[in-house]
Amino acid sequence: MAEGKSRRRFLTEGALTLAGMAVAASGEARAAPDAGTSAGSGTGSIFSGTPGDAAGSPGPPVTAETFAHAEKLMRVSMTAEQRTLAADSWNLNIGPFFARRDFPLGDEAPGMVWNPVLRGTGRMPKRNRVVRSSSSARKPPSGEELAFAPVHQLSRWVQARQVSSVQLTELALARLERHQPQLNCTITLLREQALAEAEAADREIARGRYRGPLHGIPYGTKDLLDTAGIRTTWGAEPFRNRVPKEDATVVARLRAAGAILVAKLSLGALALNDVWFGGRTNNPWFLEEGSGGSSAGSGASVSAGLVPFAIGSETFGSIVDPCIRCGTTGLRPTFGRVPRTGAMTLSWSLDKLGPITRSVEDTALVLAAISGPDAGDLSSLPSRFAFDATRGVKGLKLGVVPAWMSGPAASDVEPAAAKALEHLGMKRVDLTFPDLPWAALQSLVLADAAASFERLTLSGDDAQLRMQVRDAWPNLFRQSRFISAVDYVQADRLRRHATKVWAEQLGKVDVILTPALRDEPLATNATGHPCLVLPTGWVMIDRMRSDWLPPPGQQLPAVSPPRKMPWGVSLIGHLWDEGTLCSVGMALESVSKMTDAHPPGFS
Repeated sequence: MAEGKSRRRFLTEGALTLAGMAVAASGEARAAPDAGTSAGSGTGSIFSGTPGDAAGSPGPPVTAETFAHAEKLMRVSMTAEQRTLAADSWNLNIGPFFARRDFPLGDEAPGMVWNPVLRGTGRMPKRNRVVRSSSSARKPPSGEELAFAPVHQLSRWVQARQVSSVQLTELALARLERHQPQLNCTITLLREQALAEAEAADREIARGRYRGPLHGIPYGTKDLLDTAGIRTTWGAEPFRNRVPKEDATVVARLRAAGAILVAKLSLGALALNDVWFGGRTNNPWFLEEGSGGSSAGSGASVSAGLVPFAIGSETFGSIVDPCIRCGTTGLRPTFGRVPRTGAMTLSWSLDKLGPITRSVEDTALVLAAISGPDAGDLSSLPSRFAFDATRGVKGLKLGVVPAWMSGPAASDVEPAAAKALEHLGMKRVDLTFPDLPWAALQSLVLADAAASFERLTLSGDDAQLRMQVRDAWPNLFRQSRFISAVDYVQADRLRRHATKVWAEQLGKVDVILTPALRDEPLATNATGHPCLVLPTGWVMIDRMRSDWLPPPGQQLPAVSPPRKMPWGVSLIGHLWDEGTLCSVGMALESVSKMTDAHPPGFS
């Protein structure tokens, strides 16, 4: 089974689905920062600038012919008289907006803050509550066999002092180092710091001060979370020597929980796909193909047993995609639950941070440690998280969209997963979604990302990025300069409509099971609903998979003979109800037995 059209094709198609493009020609858009400013207003104008001031200096010439060309991008039509009027008044009415290019905005967030909550939607628990699964009587294995043990089991052994944090940390560091040539998933290894923190954790636990299920557990984080005094590169050449002064809030919270950061893991440059300044991160199950992205190193390292868990991020599929490819479990939380303070910004209204693990219960344990608002993230909201590992699923309503169970993004795995949950006592409810221009929602990502990295584009420093193909950021950033503000607002209105559609369908069920890489479930990145992705079966692939589009007129290389690979499903839940998602995921996990599957060559 092939993976279907590239997830990144949705990005480029999304830009074209919304017709709006800025009026300025591309050469003018790449002019010097002050070249776009223009004359201030005269009598009767809404602007207060005066000719000759900083906000009103003349911009580049705009003629009726300029508008005639721009109409092709805008997909609008004007008469000759209308073009002349628009050209004559361009510097008066529109030009002053370009003055802000000279104003240093730094990491300032937009004034518009997205809130996914609609009246009467969401299932916020009444109180925080985390119930772990019961402790197993199984004794810990020795040596390398520990590498694939889940966090919830490792934590019991650490708590009982049957396994030390130093032992786990040394194992993780050794495996990260040994398998780096194969996977290319580590940007910075934190050996000295990690061992010192592991030793301190063991001393604390020996004194009876046990902080909880992450105490003494090593982990890695996608290298877009700041670490004080340690470079945070965003996977991109222009930032490879960037060293922040403070920890990201999630890093600080995990340290407070006692977790041990052992590595900064690879991500596709500026959170796109799986190629960073050090090359491509590879899939442990099939080293000839990429891991998927953009949480590339997080997915690959957890899959290969290099770290027990990792932190990833998702704007439009960057946790889901590598988890599906690498056979790992990921939890993308409700937008606003986990603060992004100290994380690279791609989209202020879509970025989310979440765990990638080898079991569903592990995602809940990590989410409990990193949830809660932070003053540094205006979008973060007060929330409560309730999870009970002993909860059953009998009587819960399972939403299934029959129309989604076939096509290039689907396989035999999704219907089998739905049937398995029915056998466990869930009540299937068939749903119907309207046809919306779902891919158009990704224009929000493109515009936000182009704004976040405007200086990279205008300065020409985007030329330093390794990938310079049609679906890589340099081209996408430049194209996104031509998305009009009008069409951006219209896309945001479409987002609100899509949120209502998802809320209406979720109102009939407890969770919805979907193929992971369809447009509609990926669109919940825009609506803010949480998603749990987990491996539930196997597919045969006969063609290499990639987030990158092949060259025009070409296909990705064939795989002969076809190869057996892990595959999974997405579960979409109500806002703030990740606990139910995890309960359903644990039930599905218990019958799929995929947690026992490990990539060959790494066990």
